[in-house]
Amino acid sequence: MAKVQIKVMDNGSFRVTGDVELIDMEGNKFETKETFSLCRCGLSQSMPFCDAAHKGKFESVVRAPKSE
Repeated sequence: MAKVQIKVMDNGSFRVTGDVELIDMEGNKFETKETFSLCRCGLSQSMPFCDAAHKGKFESVVRAPKSE
């Protein structure tokens, strides 16, 4: 089975790719596609999904430490 990938987008969402189940705290499932974006800024009107409301209002560039 392939790994699920979560990519931290510059100034944007968490981009999720792969076979993953997204559930709320009560165990209810969100309908997802093979690739979807999760909101990271808190401005989306379609939480937990990103609706691009962050554009021009959210800044965050995160990098993992480089391997040697």
